[in-house]
Amino acid sequence: MEAEKTVGLSFRVTPTMKRKLEAAAAQERRSLTNMFEVLVDDYCRMHGIGEAEVSSREEVVSTGKKRS
Repeated sequence: MEAEKTVGLSFRVTPTMKRKLEAAAAQERRSLTNMFEVLVDDYCRMHGIGEAEVSSREEVVSTGKKRS
């Protein structure tokens, strides 16, 4: 299976939140990016957000409207 392409993502957090992410990443021996991905994946798993929900949301974001 071919690896999915990556996209850039930029957002601002407080210095405290950045230190927390850095501490969590260091504890897990992960990069900041990988730690963020793990946290988001865990959140989605815990809240029942699956591939179907993500795929339909991607379409809304890219086109501005949901396909029927």
